[in-house]
Amino acid sequence: MRWWDIEALMPLEQELFGATAWTAEMFWSELAHPETRWYVVAEDGSQALGYAGLLAPGLEADVQTVAVAPSAQGQGVGRMLLDALVDQAMEREATSLLLEVRADNQRAVDLYTRRGFERIAIRQRYYQPGDIDAWIMRLRPLSGKSTS
Repeated sequence: MRWWDIEALMPLEQELFGATAWTAEMFWSELAHPETRWYVVAEDGSQALGYAGLLAPGLEADVQTVAVAPSAQGQGVGRMLLDALVDQAMEREATSLLLEVRADNQRAVDLYTRRGFERIAIRQRYYQPGDIDAWIMRLRPLSGKSTS
């Protein structure tokens, strides 16, 4: 992801995340720290299919976001983005990768589970509005081999 991608991605961010969507300024802030952040965009020609972000300050990396356009869901875009994050975390010498996922997002939970992530904790009522729990999941050790 580059700065010029942000404006084009904002409608998708809003569509997918509504009240909890990131602002353009939040993306700008993330991109301002390439030493610890890395973002990728999946495109089909000029159309953005999705994007994902990684925070990798040390041995433990975190998935910041994974977003797939509704029209591209179920077509392997999320898996491709997740694999890119795992690869980048490994390149940055992280030994584990953490993420938070809405407990009611079964499609995402299934993707992460197939990739080898394990649920390690729950943050009760984390996602607001709606009082939705967040599952904290971890992939350790990191592996470039996708299990899906």
